[in-house]
Amino acid sequence: MLDLNATYEVITFAIGDTKAGSKMGKLQVKNIDDSSVLNCILWEETLNRLDSKLFRTNNHIRIKAGTYNEKYNNCLVSDIELVKEAKTGLDEAQRNELFSKITDYVNKIKDNKLSEFLTGLLFEYENEFKTAPAAKLMHHNYIGGLIEHTYECLDIASTVLTKCNNKINPDIVYAACILHDFGKIFEYDVDEETGLIEYNEEFRKDWRTHSQWGFSICMNNGFKEVAKMIAAHHGRTEWGALIDLDEKDAEPFMYIIHHIDDLSAKFGKISITDID
Repeated sequence: MLDLNATYEVITFAIGDTKAGSKMGKLQVKNIDDSSVLNCILWEETLNRLDSKLFRTNNHIRIKAGTYNEKYNNCLVSDIELVKEAKTGLDEAQRNELFSKITDYVNKIKDNKLSEFLTGLLFEYENEFKTAPAAKLMHHNYIGGLIEHTYECLDIASTVLTKCNNKINPDIVYAACILHDFGKIFEYDVDEETGLIEYNEEFRKDWRTHSQWGFSICMNNGFKEVAKMIAAHHGRTEWGALIDLDEKDAEPFMYIIHHIDDLSAKFGKISITDID
């Protein structure tokens, strides 16, 4: 139910079209006192009056005017005020530092062909890589989230590799850490002014997921082991993996990025609130 005295945290916001051809905003917020979730609708007239920065993920807002619709289990909102503005993500200096640390890992790779391939991608898409989120909702969902998640994976990998007794080539592990989510620079669009994240529909027309993009580019360039690690990093096909790690003949090296990625997603800087 709607509480006009409550403070809500923005979870997601998106604008779509109604059947009549007008714009409609869909806003989902969480009551910061009891964590209850409220789904809100905003008509075009309201959207035109309100600053889009209000809808930044993790903003704290108060609904000044609205009515609750029992039938549709949502709230029709006509006015909102900002209580606390959330950050949009990492600042430029933080992103530049992470990029430098990632290139240091590339310099550790002994395979010249692989090192040159990674260097080419990183510098070709440097700005996109530095600003992209790692997800829309699940983890590192802010500007610079992808580059931070990537560095966390490399940092975890450097420790894991000390326990592998030289049973796996560090080159392919570091490469897979960098490339397993690299396709997200195309999969998501992030508004650098508001911090709002949306799926890139043009990318979705050509590619199934960022994993398919990473798998394909690695296979096409002859890095088959890296490609397999990327294909398996979501673990299960129902979670988006191209290779299911439940298959009995899955090679041991294919599990590494799945577990490294999962650790960063669960214990790293998961959302924008972690960097406030």
